[in-house]
Amino acid sequence: MSEQITASHILVEDENFAKELLEKINNGESFEALAKKHSTCPSGKNGGDLGSFGKGQMVPDFEKAAFNLEVGAVSGIVPTRFGFHIIKRTA
Repeated sequence: MSEQITASHILVEDENFAKELLEKINNGESFEALAKKHSTCPSGKNGGDLGSFGKGQMVPDFEKAAFNLEVGAVSGIVPTRFGFHIIKRTA
């Protein structure tokens, strides 16, 4: 079985808004609370939790960023065809 990771994300349509959210996270605001309030992905209602996934299950840019994070780390802004993601690796 391939490596599985667990991650959460915040998805927004505007890059500048993503930058504002990332700054709030970096200043200590709750990733989960910001995901619930602002993420356009259905996972937002669960604090952005995407559960566990393996390679090949997410779009390539998202997957690469998520798999390169240490557990507990938060990515920079990751653009995909869905919008702008901020990813947090949780396991």
